[in-house]
Amino acid sequence: MRYHVIYDGNCNLCTNLVQLLESFDQGRNFVYTPMQDEQVLQSVQVNSCDCEKGMILIDTQNNQRWQGSDAAEEIAQILPYGAWFVNIYQGLPLAKGMGDRLYAMIRDNRYQLFGKRLETYRSQHGVK
Repeated sequence: MRYHVIYDGNCNLCTNLVQLLESFDQGRNFVYTPMQDEQVLQSVQVNSCDCEKGMILIDTQNNQRWQGSDAAEEIAQILPYGAWFVNIYQGLPLAKGMGDRLYAMIRDNRYQLFGKRLETYRSQHGVK
């Protein structure tokens, strides 16, 4: 797998989006790690402070990282037809700034808005 997605495995919204991504990708491009897996986070040089800023996407071949709304946009670019949608979104005046602010608002209030899982979700396409 080329890309590593780090997500909040206790957040209902985050895990539902990871499950949706899993259904599209079927383990071809992405592996997934919950932010609660300290051992894997250490191996990819991510700490808990990094995780507070939102989901993380790591390109393991080119050693690149994206975080928060930038990670979501990059994931969409990788999916079939996703680049088309991202290009339109990024081309709209003010859309990127509004999207960044909306992402931050949801990130900071995700448990209140979408609930918190009792158990951390671990993907079947996780790091082994």
